[in-house]
Amino acid sequence: MKKNNHYIIILFLTLFMYSCSGSKKITERSKDNYLQNKYAEILQVSNSDLKNMKLYAFVDEWYGVKYQYGGQSKKGVDCSGFCSILYNAIYGKQIDRTTQALVNKINEVKKENLKEGDLVFFNIAKKINSHVGVYLANQRFVHASTSKGVIISNLENPYYKQNFSKGGSIQ
Repeated sequence: MKKNNHYIIILFLTLFMYSCSGSKKITERSKDNYLQNKYAEILQVSNSDLKNMKLYAFVDEWYGVKYQYGGQSKKGVDCSGFCSILYNAIYGKQIDRTTQALVNKINEVKKENLKEGDLVFFNIAKKINSHVGVYLANQRFVHASTSKGVIISNLENPYYKQNFSKGGSIQ
C-alpha cells in the first residue's frame, strides 16, 4: 500500500509541476492579448497590425514615467534617453544618447512611409531637431514629453504636425 501511495504522490507532483508551467504560458498569452487589445485601441489599428508585443509591453511599463532632463531611469527620463533605453531593450541596439547625434544617423523617409520603430524628430521652441520619439503605427509615436512624461502622441496633433522635422530608420 505504501508503495502505491508513493507513486500517487509522485504522479500528483508531476502533474502539478506541468500544470504550473502551462499556466505561466497561458498568463503570458493573456498579457499579450490584453496589451494587443489595449494598444490596438489606443493606436486605432486592428489587433493583427501589432506584431511586436515586446515593444508594447515596454511602452506599457514606461508609460507615465516623468520627464527629467538627462534622466535614464524610471525615476525620470528625457526624450533621447527613453529612445536609447527602448532601442537597447527591444532591438538590442546601442544608439547615440543625444537627439543631435541621432538625427544624423537615420535613413530619412517620408512621413507617410514611417514604420514601427522609426525615430521621429521635432523642432521644438525654434530649436532644430530638439525632440525625438519612436514611431509606433497610424501616425502615433511614443516619447518622453516635458510636460507629461512618457506618452503616446499623434503626429496629426496640430502641435506635432507643425513642429515635425523628419523621421526614419536608424542606420
